[in-house]
Amino acid sequence: MRSKSSIAFALAAILLLTAFVCGCTDSGPAPTETKTISVTGSTTVLPIAQLAAEAYMDTHPEADIQVSGGGSSVGVKAVGAGTADIGMASRDLKSSESEAYPELVQHVVAKDAIAIIVNPSNTVSDLSVAQIKSIYLGDSTNWKDVGGPDETIVVVGRDSASGTREYFHEAVMDEEDFTMGQLEKNSNGAVRQTVAQTPGAIGYVGLGYIDATVKAVPVNIGSTNVDASVETVISGVYPIARGLNMFTMGEAEGLSADYLAFIMSSEVQALVLKEGFVPVV
Repeated sequence: MRSKSSIAFALAAILLLTAFVCGCTDSGPAPTETKTISVTGSTTVLPIAQLAAEAYMDTHPEADIQVSGGGSSVGVKAVGAGTADIGMASRDLKSSESEAYPELVQHVVAKDAIAIIVNPSNTVSDLSVAQIKSIYLGDSTNWKDVGGPDETIVVVGRDSASGTREYFHEAVMDEEDFTMGQLEKNSNGAVRQTVAQTPGAIGYVGLGYIDATVKAVPVNIGSTNVDASVETVISGVYPIARGLNMFTMGEAEGLSADYLAFIMSSEVQALVLKEGFVPVV
């Protein structure tokens, strides 16, 4: 028969072993799993996407929303091919895209005007849509042809991946070809910078990209000059305006759905307005 001391020793050893095992397996609450989505495409929609992502992640530390540009065509192709969760586009889908990716779902997150900008030194007071088209066709090559100074026009536009270019091509150019002398830039910011640094330049950018480095030219409609602004887009008076979109493959789910819902909240739509775009709610 075992002595009381040996029994006590055995019990103590068992308790110590149990405590050791429990200590090894109980590591506290499991860490929150990081959820990641990628958003890519239009450089016009990019500021909205970035601001919304930052604001969302501030209160959702488990979320990782990765935002990048590249142009509307890049965004549509990426979400259609499954290499991005959300594709941004500053235009509607082309028929070829709708055929290639029939399951894409459109989410209009804001509206925008395409502003016509020139170098601040340019004295031109306004341009009609017909005059803008004439410049981008290459028919008008001197600013004096359209009421400006005697100076050669430097035509600046967007590259072929741009949704802003696509919309401009339809709404202003009636799908006629751009002049071969056009300088093609890959972002709104690059267009703005070129126009700001080139006295004879003209370009077009989203409403949120107007700043003091360039001069936004009113568009003449009959006897009225209409500025590109939030108010004229809401009223429907400004003639070169469009919706800004995000696309998902099928209905959005999970973090993508939460993120899109957050963009449509009053908080983010206020940021949309602050950035110079037009809220939709």
